[in-house]
Amino acid sequence: MTKTKKLINAPEDIIPQLVSGMVAAHPDLLSVEGDSGRAIVAVDGPRDGKVGVVVGGGSGHEPAFAGYVGRGLADAAAVGNIFASPSPEQILDAARAVDCGAGILFLYGNYTGDVMNFTMAAEELEAAGTAVQQVQVADDIASAPVERRDERRGIAGDFFVFKIAGAAADLGEPLSRVAALAQKANLATFSMGVALGACSLPQTGKPNFEIGDDEMEIGMGLHGEPGIRREKLASADSVTDELMDTILGEMAPKPGDRVAVLVNGLGSTSQVELYIIFNRLKQILDAREITIHRSWVGEYATSLEMAGASITLIRLDDELTTLLDHPCRSVALTVGAVETGSTADVRSSRKTAASTNAPQASPSAPVALNESGLITPTIFRRMMQHAGDQIITERDWLSELDGVIGDGDHGVTMEIGWKAVQAALNNAPAEETIEGSCKRMAKAFLDAVGASSGPLYATAFLRAGAAVSDRRNLGPNALALWLAAALQGIRDRGRAEAGDKTMIDAWVPAVEAAQEAAASGSELAVLQAARDGAEAGMKATADLESRRGRSAKLGARSRGHIDPGAASTYVILRAMAAAMEQEAAAQ
Repeated sequence: MTKTKKLINAPEDIIPQLVSGMVAAHPDLLSVEGDSGRAIVAVDGPRDGKVGVVVGGGSGHEPAFAGYVGRGLADAAAVGNIFASPSPEQILDAARAVDCGAGILFLYGNYTGDVMNFTMAAEELEAAGTAVQQVQVADDIASAPVERRDERRGIAGDFFVFKIAGAAADLGEPLSRVAALAQKANLATFSMGVALGACSLPQTGKPNFEIGDDEMEIGMGLHGEPGIRREKLASADSVTDELMDTILGEMAPKPGDRVAVLVNGLGSTSQVELYIIFNRLKQILDAREITIHRSWVGEYATSLEMAGASITLIRLDDELTTLLDHPCRSVALTVGAVETGSTADVRSSRKTAASTNAPQASPSAPVALNESGLITPTIFRRMMQHAGDQIITERDWLSELDGVIGDGDHGVTMEIGWKAVQAALNNAPAEETIEGSCKRMAKAFLDAVGASSGPLYATAFLRAGAAVSDRRNLGPNALALWLAAALQGIRDRGRAEAGDKTMIDAWVPAVEAAQEAAASGSELAVLQAARDGAEAGMKATADLESRRGRSAKLGARSRGHIDPGAASTYVILRAMAAAMEQEAAAQ
């Protein structure tokens, strides 16, 4: 596979340098607030009594999402890793910076990781007394049929939903009204795309999917998720006809209706091609006597250097038209003329840090911990370090698996998360319990990656640690209990079950085998059984049709491929077993 070329420095510095460069280039529009360094905030916009509009998602889609931060648009954006949702802490930094007393509206694409991370952030804000509402953009009509519209993913339709919500907030509408108008725009927005060539993650330098020189993928997602079908490359007019037939077939506009149009490039498609697409689109709408109120042609929601384009239409009424025309100013979008200047002096209500007014629990008396079992806290931490080493080693394999049925970032995301875990464990005091190390691991993983893996593994670590909170060491039964609690945490957070083609399909047989081995075996036997169960479960996912996550959009096309989450589960449990084998050999 050909290696791609990118102008980057160290891969781990990509996002900090992106944020720093963007803010340095536009100091009149943007600033960074919060300890995470991932909350980009409008210099001009947040002010007392105004709803704070927070958008966010993974990097790699520039100018989305931070490009839509500014007066009359979003007040802040939470910036995730490449193709990965921001973490709850990064989202909280953005929300606290623009919480001016009227509540917060979260706007983001309808992806599993984004939903989990924004919801976790919303729960924390609500617990501290801030009103929060959320709207998940779901405009990609190729990703699910109309009767399952709530399963659709968000692509370039973010553009119109952000614009409408930002205008409503700028006009002083209350939170419930801003959210209702954002949802109205969401339901009126229809998108569909085509990909001609792959993108590549900066960390791997490899195309995240393969496509023939004479092929195109109809309905491909914004992260390189496979579309609804692959066809031979056709002319611009033929492709535009196919996309517009599908969009207009669902939109069902009548003669005299008004729309706004976005023809969006995915990263390496020339303006020449985009205007040719728009030319045909205009002919189609003119023939149907549909009026284009406003149009935009260019790169507004990209997928790194992917070749291709998407078409988005929003059906307008008088209310949406007024909000679409309302002045705004940001890096990516300016409409009309806005009053400029910093609003810092009218942001007295903003909360820049978490509340510290909650009552503190009194310290409890020390409890004697059960010390039976061979797995001490030190050995446990060595096992986790080895799991991280193996995830890092298998990064490219995991990303390749994900590239076939997802967005190709699973290996990179897991590497980032486990490197953070390793760094956190290096700072653990020698006397720290296994539960304490699990809490440390959960925070490190979640803060580092967000995505869907962040909440899932953070919850797994927390539940597993709590399950053995009465122990210093782990014996066979306690180890099986730790594994079972981790599985339950993943189930509770992700709502997936066996047969959905997710990591659960490896965890379930792993835990069942571990529990059986615990009845009469050693700690090593428990881990070996878990390893073997996970391997069998991983391999079995190749025969399953995906029902959860991004790959669920593929239907039968997801068969024949191993689920990357199940594969990383196997890698982790295999590493834990190997580490325990080394401990046993040394004794």
